[in-house]
Amino acid sequence: MPQFAFPDRFFVTGTDTDVGKTVVSALLAAGLGASYWKPVQCGLEGLGGDRDRVAAWAGLTPDRVIPERYRLEAPLSPHLASRLEQVQINLQDFQLPEVSGSLIVEGAGGLLVPLNEQDLILDLIRQLQLPVVLVARSKLGTINHTLLSIAALRAAEVPILGVIVNGPRNPENCAAIAHYGQVPILAELEPLPALNPQVLKDTFNQLFHA
Repeated sequence: MPQFAFPDRFFVTGTDTDVGKTVVSALLAAGLGASYWKPVQCGLEGLGGDRDRVAAWAGLTPDRVIPERYRLEAPLSPHLASRLEQVQINLQDFQLPEVSGSLIVEGAGGLLVPLNEQDLILDLIRQLQLPVVLVARSKLGTINHTLLSIAALRAAEVPILGVIVNGPRNPENCAAIAHYGQVPILAELEPLPALNPQVLKDTFNQLFHA
């Protein structure tokens, strides 16, 4: 892969839930020495949420981990999790935090996940005025999901930095996404042996500085 220069601020979204957005966010935070912010967290099981996972995996110091604007218990869509807790998510409440250096913002689920009765994750991305790194699976079904996500981003006039394909290598799917989506494949991230700062930094350097 050719070297790629990431901007100082960008949004990591996915084609679906559980496609690897959080692992990719941790990889990028470790490799870029960036701060991390997940504006909406739904589900606090395990380590307590993606903020805690990324901090642990990437070895982020507390000053580089920005608290969520909304932190909800239930592992559900934000519109439903907030309704259960009688919390109203307002798009106007989201403002980019002031940080020194790079900032990675991670979404919740895919682009059309609802935040409330009117707004979607896609509207949040537009509100923050950030370009997007799209995370996609490598397996069967990814071409359709990825092209639909690319179409939604383009319709909303959101800049697409490129796609990171997560999972076992699948050159044909990557080639199809690049061809039909007219987007660069920034990296193919294969399953990692461990999730810790050294593995993530080494993998980042192999993917983006080789």
